[in-house]
Amino acid sequence: MADQYAVGESPEKIKEMVKEKYAEIVVKAGTMNQTSCCGDDSYSVFADDYSKLAGYNPDADLGLGCGSPTEHARIKQGDTVLDLGSGAGNDAFVVRSILGETGRVIGVDMTEAMIEKARMNNAKLGFKNVEFVLGEIESLPLAANSIDVVLSNCVLNLVPNKAKAFSEIYRVLKPGGHFSISDVVTSSELPEEIRTAAEMYAGCVAGAMVKQSYLDVVSLTGFKNTTVRKEKRIVVPDETLKKYLSEAELVEFKNSGKGIYSITVYGEKA
Repeated sequence: MADQYAVGESPEKIKEMVKEKYAEIVVKAGTMNQTSCCGDDSYSVFADDYSKLAGYNPDADLGLGCGSPTEHARIKQGDTVLDLGSGAGNDAFVVRSILGETGRVIGVDMTEAMIEKARMNNAKLGFKNVEFVLGEIESLPLAANSIDVVLSNCVLNLVPNKAKAFSEIYRVLKPGGHFSISDVVTSSELPEEIRTAAEMYAGCVAGAMVKQSYLDVVSLTGFKNTTVRKEKRIVVPDETLKKYLSEAELVEFKNSGKGIYSITVYGEKA
């Protein structure tokens, strides 16, 4: 199966664009309470409310998620947990509340500003078993068979080569380990105008795969017992879509039945 390289750009250019966008979000976070998904209030429909979860730290919540993968992650004390695209540390600190002093939490992010922000937050909290590492999901700086649980929250949709990303997840997981990933998918192909918009790619939409194709990538990687644990439809505001679609195209899209969804997927390494 051919993997998806969105927006008509090279994978390297996509990554640089995403890095710039998310570095900008870190800067903006210092002047506002919450940036919402991808730094745009129009994407607030993506994010789940973390504020009532144990371990929640408002300084680490930039509103960039689209689910709550820890809810279905089956984390137990003593686990080594990897958070992919860890941002400012939101999910990592929720995991730490489950592990306590046991186990270990590793956050990986490719944006230096995010790693710096996460490390600052961790320094304030004083956690010794939480660390944040600069790296890319398609080439993780971690040893094979070293991780019990992999988490990710609204990040893999931003990765150009999703097949390589899941291959890396499989590589670093211990035999019998598992992942819990919240991500954005679509019911069918999005209009070309949206799929080729770089801004929409950074906004968690244009990089999304069709749901069945996404699950096929997971299955072809070798994961077993793969299930969708949670699914919710995301309604992107008309004001946002009008940036990319004409009035006629917007009407056609809304009448087409095509949907954008947040899903939380669970899978196990044999």
